[in-house]
Amino acid sequence: MSDRRALPAAPPPSMAPPSTPPPAPQWRRSSRSTGMNNCVETARFADALLAVRDSKDVDRPPLRFSAAAWTTFVDGLGARGAGPGPVS
Repeated sequence: MSDRRALPAAPPPSMAPPSTPPPAPQWRRSSRSTGMNNCVETARFADALLAVRDSKDVDRPPLRFSAAAWTTFVDGLGARGAGPGPVS
């Protein structure tokens, strides 16, 4: 009788660790940034989301937006005379 024990089975392919990690996002700094690091940075993620983070606090999780939500937000910022309307 052998005292050897069978090795555990390999995990199924769906549970196997990926062979390569996903690429790190390429963060872009705002063109309106000052040299004092007080700006926002944006990056595109593989899942087609846009991420936004504070350049002073890059360790916090970024905010993620769909392309449509981000476009709506930026368009609202650029609208002439944009601002809160009267509260009814």
